[in-house]
Amino acid sequence: MSFRDWLWIILLGVIWGFSFPFNAILLNELEPLWISAGRVTIGALGSWVILLFAKKKLPTDISLILKIFLMGVVSYAIPFALFPIAQQYLSSGVASILSALTPITTVIVSHFWIGGENATWRKAIGVGAGFSGAIILTFPALQSGETSQLWAMGLVILATLCYAVSMNYLRHLPKIDPAVIATLALSGASVVALVFALAFDGIPTITKTETWVSLFGIGLVATAFAFQIMYRLLPRVGPTNFSVTTFIAPISAIILGATLLGERLHLSHFFGMAFIFIGLLLIDGRIVKRIRRLKV
Repeated sequence: MSFRDWLWIILLGVIWGFSFPFNAILLNELEPLWISAGRVTIGALGSWVILLFAKKKLPTDISLILKIFLMGVVSYAIPFALFPIAQQYLSSGVASILSALTPITTVIVSHFWIGGENATWRKAIGVGAGFSGAIILTFPALQSGETSQLWAMGLVILATLCYAVSMNYLRHLPKIDPAVIATLALSGASVVALVFALAFDGIPTITKTETWVSLFGIGLVATAFAFQIMYRLLPRVGPTNFSVTTFIAPISAIILGATLLGERLHLSHFFGMAFIFIGLLLIDGRIVKRIRRLKV
């Protein structure tokens, strides 16, 4: 993998780490459904601009377009609402650490997916380590008796399952230009997210500059730009190399949460993050293979 590809992976990890503090800022004025709707709508509009400038052709198969729309709802509209709902009770750092379970839940979904990839013993141990980390993260909430935090953690894990389902679903779609996939998926997500946001929360009122900055930051940078790059990068570097972003995003979110929002993490949160990262390393497999080569 080229040095440029590694730079893109690091940049994407940092950008996605920004989305958690952005959510925390947006919650001061917006309901979670509007955060999701605003993010995917701005992301879709930005993607359409990119698509038109690049003069990309859209597929003519209506059933294929609907399938991509559906993938967008599962990959974007639902998890982008679940994260801010959870962050009403969790810090940006804890939410980002739990989001690193995405490759782990992807292994589980892929194992049971028709035509998916069966999990090896190494990956199974990685899954166990990852969820052990998630359990460790619940200790402060259990000690304080705050059940709302436990529910919130469950919502973040549910969001990672949405990502896992969409990743497996994406494998079975025919080869389409990455810019087209991102644009259509975000468009489908925006239609559904806007309908639900209007139905349940009415029209929002935004009065603060930081809300607009966060909304356009999360919509244009962390969504339109980032997912255009992601769909281009994935086929080139592979899911294993791309999973490095899940190590970078929590670190980025923790640093930003501490500096911008004054958030603090418990010692158990760092232990939980360590177990999740161990699980990710086992699923990745590269370090295990290198250790075996050294022994030989």
